Amino acid sequence: MDIEKPLKSPLPPLLKGAKPKRIGIDARFYGPVGKGLGRYTQEIVDNIIGLDRENDYVIFLRRENFSELKSSSPRVKKVLADIKWYGLAEQIILPFYIWREHLDLMHWPHFNVPIMCPVKFVVTIHDLILIKFPTVRATTLGPLTYKIKNLAYKLVISSAVKRAKKVFAVSEYTKNDVVKQFKISPDKVVVTYEGVAELAKTPLDKGGEGGLNFPYLLYVGNAYPHKNLEGLIKVFAQIKAPLDKGGVGGLKLVLVGKEDYFYSRLKQYAKNFSENIIFPGYVPDNELAEFYDNALAYVFPSFYEGFGLPPLEAMAHGLPVVSSNRACLPEIFGPAALYFNPDNEADMKNKIEEALRDEKLREDLRNRGYKQIKKYSWHDCAEKTLEMYKDLLLF
Repeated sequence: MDIEKPLKSPLPPLLKGAKPKRIGIDARFYGPVGKGLGRYTQEIVDNIIGLDRENDYVIFLRRENFSELKSSSPRVKKVLADIKWYGLAEQIILPFYIWREHLDLMHWPHFNVPIMCPVKFVVTIHDLILIKFPTVRATTLGPLTYKIKNLAYKLVISSAVKRAKKVFAVSEYTKNDVVKQFKISPDKVVVTYEGVAELAKTPLDKGGEGGLNFPYLLYVGNAYPHKNLEGLIKVFAQIKAPLDKGGVGGLKLVLVGKEDYFYSRLKQYAKNFSENIIFPGYVPDNELAEFYDNALAYVFPSFYEGFGLPPLEAMAHGLPVVSSNRACLPEIFGPAALYFNPDNEADMKNKIEEALRDEKLREDLRNRGYKQIKKYSWHDCAEKTLEMYKDLLLF
């Protein structure tokens, strides 16, 4: 993205006539390397730089994504901070990188704020999954190591939330979670919904290997336990309802996500249930659009989410969404999804079969989805974030 192109009309100056402030953003997640956090970080950085023509920005990046951010603006300084997420170096060395830049404000797009962060900061909290789902099945670590790491996580996020000048939450549900968990004032937490951008398309060879010339249900994302993909696989193996234009003999389930420990484990699990489950691995955005466009429905069986971006991206491509009714999902998807109880396999099965049988229902969900996604804009998210920067920089 060309971040020097203005996005709509720029905001008024943060401090009219005053010396520009120096605002830092931790962009070590920037781009595809950071998965969902990468999408959020990239959109925040690119959009805010496009909106704010008054202040200076220091963008901290890792070596693997340093070249991803392109800017010729004298207001933007890229700093190589090749420090891994969640480690001791992040806590001990990264504060030095922050200190030497003489920042007026720092934005952390994730909870992993160094406890010794030397400047005023804001933080974005996407969810409290590691608090809500503290299970060793969600990690490759041994039980003792996991307990130690989980304790450290709780300490870091508690420090981040309590020391931050403002906390950004990506949904009202997440805001309420944060307020209850950390006993902070609701006024300290600002909801900034994420945005939806339609993906560019690179057509796939539908007749070749890996083509999409068959009916299928789609899921895109990681395979962590709280995503409930094992439950989805069990239900998929039981689906008997005919499609509105034929039988389900050729129906497949496509689970898109980068190959890792959790997907490897899920592949082994799937072998016990069906041969019609496809794991294409990581799919770049320009090809992912084709997966959305050709599916019958998008299924999202998650037990817990802070926002739920992939189903919204599916809606942007006209794909009907059948979703869990847990956590923030009814808030985010509104009337644009067909909901089921993720703890009830029969309910999940019935709702998926209903979507498969009824083309009119799918068309209704498509139309509702198009309306729903209009509520979410990366420009609006960045603008609201920048307004909070402005308020904090007045003091």
